[in-house]
Amino acid sequence: MAHRWTNNLTHEEITPEPLFMNRRQLIAGAAAGAAVAGLSTRADAQEALEPNPWEDITQYNNFYEFGTGKTDPAAYAGALTTDPWTVTIDGLVEKPGEYSFKDIMAEMTVEERIYRFRCVEAWSMVIPWNGFELADLLEMAGAQPEGKFVRFETLYRPEEMVGQKYRTIDWPYVEGLRMDEALHPLTIMATGIYGKTIPNQNGAPMRLVVPWKYGFKSIKSIVRITVTDEEPVNTWQDLQASEYGFYANVNPEVDHPRWSQATERKVGGGLFSKRVPTLMFNGYEEEVASLYEGMDLRKYY
Repeated sequence: MAHRWTNNLTHEEITPEPLFMNRRQLIAGAAAGAAVAGLSTRADAQEALEPNPWEDITQYNNFYEFGTGKTDPAAYAGALTTDPWTVTIDGLVEKPGEYSFKDIMAEMTVEERIYRFRCVEAWSMVIPWNGFELADLLEMAGAQPEGKFVRFETLYRPEEMVGQKYRTIDWPYVEGLRMDEALHPLTIMATGIYGKTIPNQNGAPMRLVVPWKYGFKSIKSIVRITVTDEEPVNTWQDLQASEYGFYANVNPEVDHPRWSQATERKVGGGLFSKRVPTLMFNGYEEEVASLYEGMDLRKYY
């Protein structure tokens, strides 16, 4: 199995659960003229926050498979059937096939990972995920040495995911990692948040989490994992390659064409909190910078 990662964040730095679930409501407010608060990596900078009621927490999310409106996922994700659930693992693996979610979970070491989370929209938070290292799953399937990339695919089920009835994007949603990124101990498959099962609108029953990359890399509700020798084209890269590259590493020196990535605001810090500098690789530079040694990270964004 893969080497275990040692966490350097504390529970004091976690974005409060209500604010995590309600982050899209705050973003919608920001679009109307209210700024969202800035992320601090210091525990002493955290402010006490009054949690929203559960009714607020579950009302806003961004999961286009259930519609583009911020209340659509909460309104429609209940229709998604997550049990039973199977994940096809294929391509350059020794044991290709359909793996049931229950069988996968029986073989994996699940643990809590407290990670920073940075969205390409320039907001951030700290989240306690529950999950297992992707490397363990790839080992179980017998990923072959010829495999250079891992391609991920979200469920396509328009009868349950009403947003897929519209050609908002080219369904199904696709993401990808280079193999060394996939095998890195920081890369996990998350199955829980705050010790609870991930809600449907947040990617149940299993989603990718790559904490040094922008959040859109962390694909939700995965049904296929393919080991390949060719670099996959991820969905947002296919939609707008000038704005969303394959790597999507958090890099304060590479702006989005329509906004700066040099600073960020933390969800939950108050409407008028000061913006803080974005950390290279989202604060995981020491752990992952060696993966990109010699690469021009402005070109490979």
